[in-house]
Amino acid sequence: MSVPSAFNAFRIRNDSAGYRSGIEEMSIDDLAPGEIVIRTAYSSVNYKDALAGTGEGKILRFFPLVGGIDVAGHVVSSTDPAFKEGDAVLVTGCGLSETRDGGYGEYARIEAKWAIPLPAGLSLRESMILGTAGFTAALALLRMEDNRQTPALGPLAVTGATGGVGSLAVDIYTRAGYEVHAISGKPEHADYLKSLGATQVLGRDVLAEARPLEAARFGGGLDNVGGTMLASLLARTRPYGNVGSAGLAATADLPTTVMPFIIRGVSLLGVASAGTARDLRDEVWKRLATVWKPAHLETICTREVGLEGLPEVFAGMLGGGSFGRTLVRLG
Repeated sequence: MSVPSAFNAFRIRNDSAGYRSGIEEMSIDDLAPGEIVIRTAYSSVNYKDALAGTGEGKILRFFPLVGGIDVAGHVVSSTDPAFKEGDAVLVTGCGLSETRDGGYGEYARIEAKWAIPLPAGLSLRESMILGTAGFTAALALLRMEDNRQTPALGPLAVTGATGGVGSLAVDIYTRAGYEVHAISGKPEHADYLKSLGATQVLGRDVLAEARPLEAARFGGGLDNVGGTMLASLLARTRPYGNVGSAGLAATADLPTTVMPFIIRGVSLLGVASAGTARDLRDEVWKRLATVWKPAHLETICTREVGLEGLPEVFAGMLGGGSFGRTLVRLG
């Protein structure tokens, strides 16, 4: 399969003309080096993509770069013997749209060491409905279970539950046998969250105060918000439960004390998906394609756009309108 001399990509620039992003015509030689060239089928939109595409967050290390921290497609050419033309592959994180060109292009060039052969049990489309969001939610559960989390400890709370990570976490954790309590400031989406498996949908007020300790209510959970909500979740976690921290939709601050840690043995686990070691990355994708595969991926995929639709999606996400997952269609 030959690569065209020019193709479209959503590129981010920051120079004397200011910070800007948009669709540009590029060639393969314009892309960051890598052993594998793929024809992109899908990408996705994550909060980090919205920050990078608008300049609201300092994500890119240098400019210009093609945006998109996720990519999935078919190999067009490879100098690595582990991959051949026609292979279906995916990459999430690993420096995409941070230190190298990402997935918002009709073609992408990637490093072989980060390319994941598409697992049996997932389509390319499904892999990008999951994307970094699903990978993050599953990585958090893997970290919790490595630290002795079990359903017997009690329900897992998921904050920011209507967003991409939150929605997928509700579904994944339910599939893994946990009772899930979804916490959201969007009561109009309660039926949506229950359809994903949440047994209870709670308002933000349940985690509105951050006292040193509260009555233990949750076996653990995943926080996507930061600040008081994370501190309050820690204060309400049962002895030896685990809380994963995966986002800062509200703030990067954490107004907590050591009390949950030294009185109840609660563990706060960081969930950093971008640079995850390869053995963990393989294990997470194996589980996402089998025992942890969400049962409601098409429900969670609430929007599908082309490159031209990205600015509107970014604005809505940063304005607090994140709901489910946005798939980016390139193929």
